[in-house]
Amino acid sequence: MFLVTGATGAIGRRVVRLLRQREMSVRAFVRLTSHYSELEHREAEIFIGDLQQEKDIYKACRGIQYIISTHGSGKNTLAVDYRANIELIDQAKANGVQHFVLISVLGVDRDYEDAPVFKAKRAVEQYLVTSGLNYTIFRPSGLASNLLPLAESFRRTGLYLLIGDRKSRTSIVSPDDLAKMVVDCVHIAAAQNQIFPVGGPDILMREDIPLILGRIFNREPIIINPPLLILDGLRSALGLFNPEEQQNLGTFRTLLANEFFCTPEEITNLESIFGFKLETVENFLSRHLAI
Repeated sequence: MFLVTGATGAIGRRVVRLLRQREMSVRAFVRLTSHYSELEHREAEIFIGDLQQEKDIYKACRGIQYIISTHGSGKNTLAVDYRANIELIDQAKANGVQHFVLISVLGVDRDYEDAPVFKAKRAVEQYLVTSGLNYTIFRPSGLASNLLPLAESFRRTGLYLLIGDRKSRTSIVSPDDLAKMVVDCVHIAAAQNQIFPVGGPDILMREDIPLILGRIFNREPIIINPPLLILDGLRSALGLFNPEEQQNLGTFRTLLANEFFCTPEEITNLESIFGFKLETVENFLSRHLAI
């Protein structure tokens, strides 16, 4: 039995889908307010709970052999990104779980001081590595699925908002590819007790993305490119009455202000270990936008 947290998210939903296609037993940890009808349709066992409640994590981990942690908070970083994962690891040890898979983030080891999510994920990684559990950690760069709302907006308007450096490099991964690696890693010897940077096959500049959308929709992109100073001003204003939201924007700023990409050697290593070619951003978007 697999336990998947974040089971209604971009990665978790795909992981559950793949596991059920392979007729594996899956317990999907979901919130009451989330949309989990697809998971029910695929006959996953639905566990409704709150990752901020230790008792719910305790119950969810009963009878589990594999744990796949794909959840992220956006907010409540300390409670969800950190404490919930620590409790999952502790319960994995208590229940003799065979393998623990953690979705972290690329660049988590760079000590960004202004990014709470990075700090939380790094601390969890270190706890997992020293836990004695068999593990695999994936550090994805940006997910191609995050571009889908931007693509739909571009389809309507031809506009693309690009904050900060247009030349900053990225290697965006297909969440379909990441989900396949997540599911396969528990049975691949070379993936045991490893940390994998994960990106797409192409290193892109951020300004390449609206050009890709322009090709897909056959229209000239209009790029709106405000400086990071705009975001800094917003953060400063928020800090006066909402310090928590100011902190959350710190992670967002870190993502915008720095480069997150995998080297060609890292991509070749992934393709060799997992046995398939990674999908380009353009192909992913074309598939999911039905172009």
